[in-house]
Amino acid sequence: MKTEKVGTVRSKIKRGDQVVFIAGKEYNRYDSAGKRSPYRGKVIAVDARNGKVKVEGAMIVKRHRKPVPQMNREGGIFEQEAWVSVSNVALIDPETGKPTRVKYEVRDGKKVRVAKSGKVIAETGSYKKEPRKKIEGEEAAH
Repeated sequence: MKTEKVGTVRSKIKRGDQVVFIAGKEYNRYDSAGKRSPYRGKVIAVDARNGKVKVEGAMIVKRHRKPVPQMNREGGIFEQEAWVSVSNVALIDPETGKPTRVKYEVRDGKKVRVAKSGKVIAETGSYKKEPRKKIEGEEAAH
């Protein structure tokens, strides 16, 4: 029986990072000239506990959804990104533009992600969730 991991799981790939596919369906994309060009895209979601990521515009699947009138939800066929294993993607090196591995180092007293070339991978800040802004009159409605 598999034991459940507890605590925080850290992923070296974060939301907002530019990644390239190094394996799987999106790795074998071909352009109009017949040349293989692995898909590059931005990470829109990370599930570190299960080792999965969602990449913008990659692994598109169709979901059939029934309408729910009580919840005011329309039905139909929707296209969305599917989860893909984190082992199938690699971070793009900011210096060379090629796939790279990531390590953590302490520089100037801060823990930063560093590419193989030694270049620090910039913190985009887009993976940090901003606190929800309160709309005026919202607390009166509840």
